[in-house]
Amino acid sequence: MMAFEQQEEFLASLIQKCPNTRLLHQIHSHLLKCNLPIPSKFFTLNKLLVSALSPIIGDIDYARRIFSQMPNPNIFTWNTMIRGCSQIQNPTTEPIIMFQKLIQRGYPSPNSFTYAFVIKSCAVISGFIEGRQIHSYVLKSGFPSSPFVQTALVNLYAKCEEIGFARKMFEEIPDKNLVAWSTIISGYARIGLVNEALSLFREMQSAGVRPDEVTMVSVITACASSGALDLGEWVHKFIEKRVIKVDLELSTALVHMYAKCGCIDRARKVFQEMPEKDTKAWSSMVVALAIHGLAEEALEVFSRMLEANVKPNHVSFIGVLSACAHSGLVSQGQRYWSSMLECGLEPLMEHYGCMVDLLCRAGLIEEAYKFVEDMPIKPNPIIWRTLLVGCTRKGILDEGDFIAGRLLELEPLNPENYVLLSNLYAATCQWGNVSFVRKKMKENGIQAIPGCSSIEIDGFVHEFVVSDRSHPEANEIREVLRDMADRVRSVGHDPWTSAVLHNVDDEEKENSLCEHSERLAIAYGLLKTISPTVIRVVKNLRVCADCHEVTKIISKVYKREIIVRDRVRFHRFLDGACSCNDYW
Repeated sequence: MMAFEQQEEFLASLIQKCPNTRLLHQIHSHLLKCNLPIPSKFFTLNKLLVSALSPIIGDIDYARRIFSQMPNPNIFTWNTMIRGCSQIQNPTTEPIIMFQKLIQRGYPSPNSFTYAFVIKSCAVISGFIEGRQIHSYVLKSGFPSSPFVQTALVNLYAKCEEIGFARKMFEEIPDKNLVAWSTIISGYARIGLVNEALSLFREMQSAGVRPDEVTMVSVITACASSGALDLGEWVHKFIEKRVIKVDLELSTALVHMYAKCGCIDRARKVFQEMPEKDTKAWSSMVVALAIHGLAEEALEVFSRMLEANVKPNHVSFIGVLSACAHSGLVSQGQRYWSSMLECGLEPLMEHYGCMVDLLCRAGLIEEAYKFVEDMPIKPNPIIWRTLLVGCTRKGILDEGDFIAGRLLELEPLNPENYVLLSNLYAATCQWGNVSFVRKKMKENGIQAIPGCSSIEIDGFVHEFVVSDRSHPEANEIREVLRDMADRVRSVGHDPWTSAVLHNVDDEEKENSLCEHSERLAIAYGLLKTISPTVIRVVKNLRVCADCHEVTKIISKVYKREIIVRDRVRFHRFLDGACSCNDYW
């Protein structure tokens, strides 16, 4: 008979090589039958627990059963369970509940790993309140200076988009390592503060910390979110110069960045040069082509993905359905919807949203409404807003009024909902109702989200809001605006004052149109750059009809290519035409 130490080593070796839960169960059964001393049995149960939670097996239910059989689990065991529960496919508050049970028991005491693991689980679910509570435990326990815990807190606050807290924790880390720098840069990138993210990236280099592919993904994400192509190209060259490993994730981030910066040709080139492409890479390319209005090409890439035996995921179908929506391909979109169901993919809210958008853009409001009514899941506010916009375009007041009511029940304090309802009334000349909606907003302290556009010049992102006069070069921008207005008027364009949904005179409407944020950004681009530099603008809202028409004219009279990324898609203006073919 084997000595106890030999049995322990033998079982540990078997567990380490175990490829599935069935064999783990057999070892577990043997362990319960054999007469191992309690320390050896406990050691082996811990090994079983680690294996059950490993990426190869990942059986959380079995892990819970093992844990329940351990009468006095040590801190390693607790840490293993807390960490394992935070890595399951659909994260929950279970790791936080386990941590609370550990605290209530009073033994064993949590260590720095415990705090780091549970804080990470808060970050996974964006649990800001829970994270703050655990942060208070950290301060009481004497672990506030642990770099491991501090970095976890930076990650928590960054994931919850509480960047002020994240920055404060970051500054308190005495020896900032690569993970800490990457985490804070990612936090700024997440909320679109590209100038701050790039500034930290430069600080990181000055501190002598060499970036890796994870850092570069964060930096490239920052460039993508703000449409900062020049910075993105500089980062790409930096990667090549420093011979940073370009893995699948980094390559996909580059595809995404070039696409989001309006440079679809460069996105294609990076994609084509990838030695291997996984589902995420293929899906990114499909989505990139879709948002650029290149529907046929997006669908062709999707077909090649299937031919390469790469299984599509939810994002892949969001891409193809969006492509169909942006080009009015109703029958094709309906076929892809059926294809997704045949693939066994359960539609997410985003997919339902794409189908509603597809039908509404094609003017099929009744069909879209029936589709929403037949949905097996409760429609979210985005879907109701899509329907409301469709009703506004078609001037359908009664159904639009009803849909707005449903929307306000779900989100009574969202300013966008009131603006859309006001737009519906204005589009149908219900000026009394427009005044009532605006009065209601004022009474409830609700303010409309202002249009905001940004443009990158010489590596710095400049932002403008409607009628903005805060820019240091505001006077020069106004001179360009006047020149733009004169040139546009000289070719016979009459401002589409119907796009201004306020009950004011035409002159005031015309002045309002001239100071929309995208026109300010375009004016600044004309002021600071010369042909053939492409003017690239990013806007937080949808481009209005008059600005769309005016930008087409500007592209022709100034002989400039202008690319505008609005909230929904890209518009490439060149020689008086737009890539969307006026369907957006």
